[in-house]
Amino acid sequence: MLTPAEELGLAGMNVASRVRGAFRRIDAGALADMLERIRLESLKNHVVYLRDGQPDAINVMACPLTVLPDQVAYIHYVTLTIHNALKRLVELYMQDFAVRDILRLPPEEEQWLWECWTPAHRENNPVFGRHDAVIDFTSPMWKDSLRFVEPNMGGIGGLHMVPAVEQIISQVVFPMLKGQDADLQLSIGSDIRELLMQEILEHLESVGRRAINVCFIDPKYASSGIDEQEDVARYYHERYGLRVMHADPAELTQEGSEVLYNGQVIDLAYRDYAVCDLLDLEKQGANIGPMRTLFRQNRVMSSITADLDQKSCWEVFTDPQFTQKYFSADERQVFRRHILWTRLLSERRTLLPDGQSGDLLPYVRHEQETLVLKPNRGYGGQGVLLGPAVSAGEWNAAVDAALADSNRWVVQQLASLPVSEFPVVGTEGKLHVEPFYTVMGFAPSKYGLAILGRASQKHVVNVAQRGGMCAVVHSRAPTRLMGPT
Repeated sequence: MLTPAEELGLAGMNVASRVRGAFRRIDAGALADMLERIRLESLKNHVVYLRDGQPDAINVMACPLTVLPDQVAYIHYVTLTIHNALKRLVELYMQDFAVRDILRLPPEEEQWLWECWTPAHRENNPVFGRHDAVIDFTSPMWKDSLRFVEPNMGGIGGLHMVPAVEQIISQVVFPMLKGQDADLQLSIGSDIRELLMQEILEHLESVGRRAINVCFIDPKYASSGIDEQEDVARYYHERYGLRVMHADPAELTQEGSEVLYNGQVIDLAYRDYAVCDLLDLEKQGANIGPMRTLFRQNRVMSSITADLDQKSCWEVFTDPQFTQKYFSADERQVFRRHILWTRLLSERRTLLPDGQSGDLLPYVRHEQETLVLKPNRGYGGQGVLLGPAVSAGEWNAAVDAALADSNRWVVQQLASLPVSEFPVVGTEGKLHVEPFYTVMGFAPSKYGLAILGRASQKHVVNVAQRGGMCAVVHSRAPTRLMGPT
């Protein structure tokens, strides 16, 4: 007898097979036209990554991945459970020296944490994040395949690109697929911009501010990275009539207790700027006092909590000395099932993945094939080293270098990356199908779940590493089951 979860996974496999079958039946010429239209629509809709000041079109995969409603509901529950646990880490940091050691901040950053965390934050702690995970939607064991790789508690990429990609796929690809299989039921999911706006409006009400001026704060003049804040600001202005501004932190001023940009009072700031980056800006002569004021007044999304955004958060959630003390039985069950074993790299004893206490360094050197080495506070896939991808000598040298680095590193269980096939145009101009690894980013709120899908032929799947994007669309199992043709 199959369990309900296994039956759901098989239904998901059936839907995915039908989508691939519909793709295979599309005429080669029509498919080539579709791929070119997707490319042009991506450029038109600003789905780009800035590299040295030049917009580089992000590769958008034509074939959508499909997820069933019951799968979305379960993933939403799991991700929101983890997200809410992450929001409590500041309290644990302040009261438990062992937690503080795992999440230790440099002194200057820690000072901001002490100064900017107030009783008001305990009541209303605004954090909007996107947490990266792997999952195989089409496996009978899809629940067990859901494993979270790392948290992202603030300044997340995809606010414009995810809904843009979903709209492109729904307009360009859905009609072609329906033309091949009329029983396919495909739709796009929750709009990440709407989830964020609901969080913003709710928080503005909680702090007693009128929803008038919202300011997006990021490295506005950077020549590299995701370039989407202007698009998001424009969307919110057109849809909600809000005055939405886009500023660099150095452009903010303060008059009394109010923070302003271009003479306009800021009611709430959405930031893509870590405190460590603000401190670097201050060393260059910028006045970052207005940002500190916004943090203290609890008018920043995400709050100061997001500066504990480290891969070592997963150690707090996978070590029973913390989970038994601070988290409920339901939370512990989610952590055990879905968070990858992660440890700060150092010479010490700790609980190993088999549940036994042991020396960490000998384990790391011996179990190279099952581990990945990562900079604790890095992002964009930089510095990530997969144990199976290098020789024993290279692995041990990397471990030694990480131990000697003043910046801390973590070791983590190696996740099994799902593989999906996508049609691509080769360098010779011919169409063919190639396999890609896929990684998800789940953005939860109590209002819904948005999904960022990424695909790459490298094990490190990240847009910054020239990975592509794939739409993850909602589907329903057809009443008339059929296999792929």
